[in-house]
Amino acid sequence: MLEQERHKKILQLLEERPVIRLQELIENIGASESTIRRDLIELEHRKRLKRVHGGASRLQGKLAESSMAEKTSKNLQEKQSIGRLAASLVQPDDTIYLDAGSTVYEMIRHLPPAITVVTNGITHLDALLEAGCKTILTGGTAKPSTKALIGRGALSALARYRFDKCFLGVNALHPEYGLTTPDEEEAAVKEMALSLSREAYALADPSKFFEVSFARFAELDEVTVLSTHGSLETLQSFPESLKRMVTSP
Repeated sequence: MLEQERHKKILQLLEERPVIRLQELIENIGASESTIRRDLIELEHRKRLKRVHGGASRLQGKLAESSMAEKTSKNLQEKQSIGRLAASLVQPDDTIYLDAGSTVYEMIRHLPPAITVVTNGITHLDALLEAGCKTILTGGTAKPSTKALIGRGALSALARYRFDKCFLGVNALHPEYGLTTPDEEEAAVKEMALSLSREAYALADPSKFFEVSFARFAELDEVTVLSTHGSLETLQSFPESLKRMVTSP
């Protein structure tokens, strides 16, 4: 099968399902593993698909966003590792902002109790109270899919506070386009929290790298990225000036 035919077949298979395994591609196309891998690299370079561990996935639109329940179940082990790392950076008596992200949620069980937490994450509330943290909800309009408080109410509430540290979830992280998220109102809340914080951290598992979503809320040099060792290979292609990163096992 010619290269153009293989590429067409790969894209046809991804139209039928959002993710396909490498072994399935080998069996359907009848080419070697090395050939299929080269095809996936080329198609990713042409922005026709995204390579994932063990295969490829269909590209999502800039406005596409999973629900909180879906996010929580994805890459859970990596999110838990990143959450522990992030929590280790919090000191007793800190005042911190916790974004509504699912990776940020994994911090909560590891936080020291003698802190003050401001959050726009409705799903964070019970866990923060159980952890013994003084907790302040921002208020605002509740977004059904991500359980985040957004809008004018959230922004005006945030403006009253100043933070030692903020911890932000991220849908997409790119060396040229910065940190982005599908919802411009969530982006506005993240951007304000960052501006009010002495230190800012973005929590991102490796699947978020080289992705771009709709609304930018930060440039990479405005935050320290917290991720796992799985992202180190990806990071090699980032400009040296943007490699402000801490990784967990």
